[in-house]
Amino acid sequence: MIDVCLLGTGGMMPLPYRALTSLMVRYNGMNVLIDCGEGTQVSIKQQGWSVKPIDVICFTHFHADHISGLPGLLLTLGNAERTEPITMIGPKRLEKIVNSLRMIAPDLPFEIRFIELEREEESFVFNGLRINAFKVNHNITCYGYSLELDRAGKFDVERARAQQIPMLYWNRLQKGESIEEGDRLYTPDMVLGEVRRGIKITYCTDSRPTKGIIENARSSDLFVCEGMYGEPDKEQKAKEYKHMTFYEAAAMAKEAEVKELWLTHYSPSLVRPQDYQDRVRAIFPQTVIAKDRRTTTLLFDKE
Repeated sequence: MIDVCLLGTGGMMPLPYRALTSLMVRYNGMNVLIDCGEGTQVSIKQQGWSVKPIDVICFTHFHADHISGLPGLLLTLGNAERTEPITMIGPKRLEKIVNSLRMIAPDLPFEIRFIELEREEESFVFNGLRINAFKVNHNITCYGYSLELDRAGKFDVERARAQQIPMLYWNRLQKGESIEEGDRLYTPDMVLGEVRRGIKITYCTDSRPTKGIIENARSSDLFVCEGMYGEPDKEQKAKEYKHMTFYEAAAMAKEAEVKELWLTHYSPSLVRPQDYQDRVRAIFPQTVIAKDRRTTTLLFDKE
């Protein structure tokens, strides 16, 4: 089970009714935040969630609308007497940029661990949740992220009994542990069936459409993607500034065969994005014109 909240849906600047784009994911007591624009922690509090359990912060890129809320968030975490380390993931120069922002938050009671992305794609695992970073196409170095929760095959009691595997090892094998007993080695594949479908979330701002985004978003349960412009006549502007229209995002969602698309990162000039709902759903029917703090809980498929 994964809880997902799109904290804000704005691009470029916050508005009274639209916070800047960021996403928060909760899994098994761990929180992952993607981007931290101005006002992010206000949205977290309005949602009724807590900033204190944030373990990982991923940054897509270093434009202000994606990182300017970080100093205040760090100060709040420090005032909450947090002592556990926080891991930050982002493009090269992440540590330098964060430490520059920390000029107004210099004394923190916790360590910040930095992972700077250098390759086209990189993967990390935190508490069983895999974070895949992939480079996209913006006017500065920018990454999208997929968060994946794998699901092991179903435990096969009959196979375990047939191989005379002691029952006291069953639980450990089911959790993926291998066990040695004398000259025997028990491994999870001896008792588990085929790997089952897990849960996958993909988040992408700011970028032009790319094949890499489509492949990384493929079969996602939820694809959160920028739709800077809904107006049909803004395609050239999107190309010029390396952003996306609603329709380009929907076309990628269709090709990637995702279950649901949430549009986000709207231009401040886009006052009523819902006016374009029918037009974009004609391309991909499972499109949501997301509003701030839209939330869902993703579950494993029922069997």
